[in-house]
Formats: sequence, C-alpha cells, structure tokens
Amino acid sequence: MAARAPNDETGRTDQMAKSARRAARSLAALAVVTGLSACTVGPDYQRPEAPISTQFKELKGWKQAQPRDGMEKGRWWAIFRDSQLDALASQVEVTNQNVAAELAAYEQTKALVRESQASLFPGVSATWSGQRSGEGKALTGVGRTVASGVSYPQGTVSWTLDVWGKVRRQIESNEATAQADLALLENAKLSAQAQLAIAYFNLRTQDMLRALLSRTIAAYQETLRITRNQYNSGTVSQADLITAETQVLTTQAQFEAAAITRAQYEHAIAALIGRPPADLTIKAGALPHTPPAAPAALPSTLLERRPDVASAERTMQAQNALVGVAIAAYYPQITFSASGGFQGANVFPLTAAHLIWSIGGQATDPLFDGGLRAAQTDAAQAAYRQAVANYRQTVLTAFQEVEDQLSALRLLARELKIQEQARDRAAEAVKVYLNQYRAGTVAFTTVVVAQATLLADEEAVLSTRQALFNATVYLIQYLGGGFDASELLAEQPPPLTEAVARSLPVPPQ
Repeated sequence: MAARAPNDETGRTDQMAKSARRAARSLAALAVVTGLSACTVGPDYQRPEAPISTQFKELKGWKQAQPRDGMEKGRWWAIFRDSQLDALASQVEVTNQNVAAELAAYEQTKALVRESQASLFPGVSATWSGQRSGEGKALTGVGRTVASGVSYPQGTVSWTLDVWGKVRRQIESNEATAQADLALLENAKLSAQAQLAIAYFNLRTQDMLRALLSRTIAAYQETLRITRNQYNSGTVSQADLITAETQVLTTQAQFEAAAITRAQYEHAIAALIGRPPADLTIKAGALPHTPPAAPAALPSTLLERRPDVASAERTMQAQNALVGVAIAAYYPQITFSASGGFQGANVFPLTAAHLIWSIGGQATDPLFDGGLRAAQTDAAQAAYRQAVANYRQTVLTAFQEVEDQLSALRLLARELKIQEQARDRAAEAVKVYLNQYRAGTVAFTTVVVAQATLLADEEAVLSTRQALFNATVYLIQYLGGGFDASELLAEQPPPLTEAVARSLPVPPQ
C-alpha cells in the first residue's frame, strides 16, 4: 500500500481534475446560453454641452497658435529661455510630493479597475481535508496503518453572470474615475510647475529690487555727503542733515527686508522640488525686460487642454455609469455553481462510486426592499447631475481665468509704458533739484520728495514687470500647459510614473 501511494495520489488528482473540467464545461455551456440575452442597462454616456464662447473677449491683437508654435510638450516654461528655471521646473514631476500623492491615487483607482474586471470571471477554489489513523508499537515501529475517513480534494466553481451589465457599468465607472485621477495628476504637476515659476520670478524681482535699493542707497549717501559738507559750512540746518541720514537708514532697512522675502521664495522653490531649503541656493539674477508672448488657444480647444476640465468630464462618465449599476439592481442576480471531487473511506482503488459532483444555478430577485433600490437610483442620478453642474462650472471658471490673464497682460503692458515714462521724468527731476540744492536755490525737502518719488516710480516699474511675468505663467497654466486630454484614453502609464515612484520610500515588507 505504501509503495503505491504516489501513483494512487496522482491518479486521484487526475480524476479530480477531469471531474472539475467536466463541471466547468457544463457551467460554461449554461453561461453561454444565458449570456445570449445579456444586456447593459442604464444610460450610455454622452458628454453634455458646456457653456463655450466662440472667441475670447480679450484675444484682440493676439496671434492664434499654429501647430509649430505650440509650447514644448511637458516643458512649457522653455519659452522663457531661462536655464535656471528650466533646471528647477524639470524636477517637479520627479520629487514633488503633491504630485507623488496624486500618482498614488491614480494607481489606486487603476487597481480598482482590475478588481472590478475580476468579477467578470468565475471563481475557482479547492478544499483539502483528510484523516488517517494507525496502531502499533511506538518503540519498534512495528504495526499496521489503517486509513479511515479519508476525504480527497474537492474543486468548486462559482460564476455570477453579468446578465444586466452591472459589472460592466462598474468597470466603466472605475475606468473613467482612473482617467479623472490621471487628469488630476497632470493638474497637480502643472500647478506645482506654475507655482515654482511664479516663485522663481518673484525671487528674481527681489534680486532686482535689492539691486535698485543698493543703487539708491549709494545715491542717498552721496546726498548725505553733500548735506554734511553744507552743514559743516553752516549753509544748511541740522534738520537737513538728520533727514538725509534718515533717508539712508530707511532704504538700508528696505534692502534687508527684500533679502527676507527673497529667502522665503527660495525656500518655497526648494519645497516644490521636494528638497530641504538648506540644500538649495539660487544665485542672484535679473528678469528680462518683458516676458515672451504665450501662444493662445482657441476657445474650443481649451476643453481638451485643461486637465481639471478633463477630470471633471471623466467624473461625469463615472457617475453616469453608476446610474446603470443602480438600475441593474432591479434585475435578478443569476449565479451558476459547480463542484466535484472524491470522498470515502478505504477507497483504493478509485472507482466511479467515489466521485461526487454537483452543478446548479440560482436566481435572486428581492421582492421588497423598502424602497432601497429606488433611493440608490435617485442618489446615483443626483450625483450625475451634480457632476454635470461641476463640469460646467469648471468650464466657466476656465474661460474666466483665461480672460482675466489676457486682459491683465494687455493692460499691464500699457501700464508699464506709462510707468517707465513717469520714472524717466522723475529721474530728470532729481538731477535738476539736486543741482539747485547744491546752488542753494531750493530747500532740501524738495530734493527728498523728488528722490522718494523716483524710488517709488522705479519700484512700480519693477512691480509691473513682475506682474507681467506672473500673468504669463498663469495664462499658460490656465490654457492647460502642454496637456492633451486624448492621453487619458491611452493604456500606457503617465511618463512621470516611474520617476515619481523612485522618489518614494519603499514600503516595509
């Protein structure tokens, strides 16, 4: 008996496998017959209309983007032609932790898609159990072994048919949700890159402000030297000397305050690229005179280039599919099951008498649920209407934001020209009054007022240039950067998946 055990075990396993295959074929045949009448209940998705204007109100004078004029995909900031900005912004998609969090959310919803797809297939399980007993002398090992109550492996197949499309609607919803999360991932990346560009241009503005204040301090110190000489010669009062000293000290304090603000922008940039502030030092630099013209998109293409709009649209489809899931609950749930194996005591050799099997079907249809299914359907339909409203509001907000930046760029350009003229006139006034002061024909207060006016005008010019750069960044962001909604339908993972994953800690095993 012991010598034949391996062969007997193999024979039992083969017999069990044949039995399970026969049961599975019978189950599949029943499934095919039932599946011939399968359908998918619930509304098929169609994108609702959105409030789209035919043109941008503020687009006059703008050149429409041609295919070759589009921003470089994935590197929209390249139009500024700043190597330092390029090096910093390129790190956002690799180490920014908000982007990493959105990536994890996207991977989670992709896993939910696979989870729901698994419900389309039958479940197969195996059960192993058995018992053997014997008697004999424990010390000598002499005795005999008796098999009793032996139970062999049993296989079970269960399949809930998706006759009414409930599972397929759930898959559709999960796939649309995954695409919405992918759009949110792209939106997080675009937002972080835009924040970095804004912080970078603000930092450069502080660099230029410090340079301006340094030149102003030097000019005020020269004025102080003239005033001190005149005070020593008795031609001006002590009040003029104190005023000149105060002017220098106040400007020096502004110089230090600008250093504080610059440091904060540098720290913000470090956080956006996922690095401690101590690890990043940016050398002083300057802004170009004006930013380059950003290509504008047609109103109709805005819906395909804004990741937040694409996410809202995908959310609509997800909610629409869930309406079908709720409606499918009104229909019976049909389940087929089959099992097979061998069972018995002292069954060597195996015979047909030891074979056990069963196959059957079950339909479950709740007759009364207290209005549960009706409430679930109403809730699903309300959630879809909410998604539609959110989508339309997102579209309206998108057009508002683009119009805001187009108008800001147009008006800021005009404002800059006027401010530059005022600054130039103020500089001429300082020269005239300072010469008259040396000659003793005007009071020192006249010089102080003129110098303060010049500094204010120079700061206003710098502030407007800063606003122009920021408005350009915002416009590119609100136009969607280099995003293309058609990428949401691709099966490939986003290009930044591997890079961001490498920046995350390995979970404990």
